[in-house]
Amino acid sequence: MQIAELNAEFLGVSHSQLMESVGAGIAREIVQRARSKQGMRVEVIAGTGKNGGDGLAVARHLSAMGFRVHVILVGKPKDVEDPSAKQQLAAVQKMTDTVEFSSRQDSSQLKPVESDFVIDALLGTGVKGDLRQPLLAAVRMVNKSKGFKVAVDLPSGLDTDTGEPHGEAVKADLTVSLHKKKTGLTKAPNLAGEVIVLPIGIPPEAETYAGPGDFKVLWKPRPSISHKGDFGRLVVIGGSENFTGAPAFSALAATQCGVDLVYVASPEKTAQTVASYSPDLITIRLPGNRLNPGSIPELERWLKIADTIVLGPGIGLHEDTAEFVWKVTQLAESLNKPLVLDADALKIFGRRRRRLIILKGPLDIITDGNRTKLNRTHNPFMTVGGTGDVLTGIVGALMAMHADPFRAAVAATFLNGLAGEILVNENGPAVTSSRLVEYVSRAIEYCIEGPPYHQLRK
Repeated sequence: MQIAELNAEFLGVSHSQLMESVGAGIAREIVQRARSKQGMRVEVIAGTGKNGGDGLAVARHLSAMGFRVHVILVGKPKDVEDPSAKQQLAAVQKMTDTVEFSSRQDSSQLKPVESDFVIDALLGTGVKGDLRQPLLAAVRMVNKSKGFKVAVDLPSGLDTDTGEPHGEAVKADLTVSLHKKKTGLTKAPNLAGEVIVLPIGIPPEAETYAGPGDFKVLWKPRPSISHKGDFGRLVVIGGSENFTGAPAFSALAATQCGVDLVYVASPEKTAQTVASYSPDLITIRLPGNRLNPGSIPELERWLKIADTIVLGPGIGLHEDTAEFVWKVTQLAESLNKPLVLDADALKIFGRRRRRLIILKGPLDIITDGNRTKLNRTHNPFMTVGGTGDVLTGIVGALMAMHADPFRAAVAATFLNGLAGEILVNENGPAVTSSRLVEYVSRAIEYCIEGPPYHQLRK
């Protein structure tokens, strides 16, 4: 759902709008279960994250409908950082006539309550590890309280995928799952209670088409104790007498994505030319004028240390090279290494064993046979040679950092097209692959710094 929410922002539907839909929708569900709106008491137990913001929106809507509402924020108001949740908190704190508000940070302050409805808005889908105080005490408080318990999106403490509690979890009478039913709810009916799905206004296009959310969820912050190689080793195998730029574009694009080590394996003379493109590239000089089976023993030791292998940019279609491609694919499989095939390697390898395809066109198609996503970031100036090599390098980079291959392909396709759009937007109607490489980092910045996502001029 995080991807869909971020992509919705890219499409112009703000998180504040979605939070309003949540508040209004859950309030309607409670009204349908209430004996009377007037005088009925509602306790909203809210956390300091987005789930808590949803709960605050519910509180405001119920107050406007005549319910007596008490909000308990578990944490300090200053700990609410999400802009939409902050907005909801500010509104509730000003409703001093109709909403009773308190914040509690200490576990000893969290005592069971008695109410007609108890709204669990403590935690959403991002829980990791067993619950700690004061959230653990808050979950126990909800479970011991008297009243009809309603969980926002999923019971706090429940794992969204496995349905297992993170130590402990809220036991709800009703769970209102937002947008789509979470997998974990089907595996924990004793904790989820009745489950209904609430549409909240996320456009279908947010899931049909690739967007910044597809990349942002893959982006990993670097710990201060990171070591060389922690963020991947990529080997790009490519190049021939006539095509020296292709493997260089792939490798340089990969370096822009943050891969720690990028190696380019090419025939000896080609490798010399590739090395001249940038000192950031580590070249592996293979014997011969073209890729051939005789160079595999030298190559094997490098493939053993790789996290992902890219094969194909600029290799040509010589008979020796075709045999080389088949042997490298077999070697990669025996080493259990992810393999990205591009350009001539695809022609040689054929269609028999493709597991994931990116089909570039006016509308890009990414599919692994089970999942399919479309992409519409690009422009007609990206038909120049080498832009596909840049895309290949981005895919390889994300996979080298251990992203799921399908998700890596979707994110890379969006990122490649976005880099082209930013390039044209700032420099006019001309694209070269070397300039496109420079704008990959700009596209990454756009994805991870939003939302909000400013619209590019067309």
